[in-house]
Amino acid sequence: MLRTLTVCSLLLLSCTSVQQRDKKHILFLGGSVDYAHDSVSHAMYTVAKIGQESGLFDVRFHTDTEPLTKRKLTANKKNLDYFDAVFFYTQGDLPLDAEQKAALLSFVHSDGKAFLAAHSGTDSFRASWPEYVELVGGVFNHHPWHQKVRVRVEDRFFPAARHFGSTFEVTDEIYQLSHYSREKVRVLMSLDVESVDLTVDSVERTDNDFAITWARTWGRGRAFVSVLGHRAEVWDRPDIQTMWREGIRWALGLIEGDAIPREAPSQP
Repeated sequence: MLRTLTVCSLLLLSCTSVQQRDKKHILFLGGSVDYAHDSVSHAMYTVAKIGQESGLFDVRFHTDTEPLTKRKLTANKKNLDYFDAVFFYTQGDLPLDAEQKAALLSFVHSDGKAFLAAHSGTDSFRASWPEYVELVGGVFNHHPWHQKVRVRVEDRFFPAARHFGSTFEVTDEIYQLSHYSREKVRVLMSLDVESVDLTVDSVERTDNDFAITWARTWGRGRAFVSVLGHRAEVWDRPDIQTMWREGIRWALGLIEGDAIPREAPSQP
């Protein structure tokens, strides 16, 4: 009996060791320059909880940019070589030198790693670093609405969107994007413009195309982005947590999903 228990214990330890070894590592950046979002800490906690509950990944939190490098770091600090994905819930022109910028771009484009961004991750480096804007697929321009809106789910086959219905409602701060084109990204969700007032002063897009969530390939890597998440309660929604879990899995290359850009579907 003792020998059986010993064998079983060894097998359990072996399985646990394999799970730990196979677990992916995400660097979550939450630094800000001009505006600190109250929900950043809650977003960090939520993504870590998703990783823990799914067993897929662990998360390291930083508000500084020191790990965004391929230079060797000391004192057990981890650089980009350790991570499989970088998650930006950042804001503004964070302090990055030329090596760090090149390292992040090559991390995704050449190394085939994952990039993720929530809400004001699209409001980072918007005027100072065009290659970052290109990676993200768009950049914050204004936030015309902070209210309950209706979201159109354009691609219900993509893993991060198929658990939604054709539409859903959410109360959040909704961004308008510039430097964004459907020729470069696969829009998964967009704003139903019938649920908002398009006559407010800060609306500048004349095509009424306000992307909410999208995916794209970039070189050998993948990017998954959603402008949702200004409000902490948005991160508490089970459907939004599922969106992020599946979006992270896709960006990490653990599941497949069609990210080929396409035109907007016709309104129902």
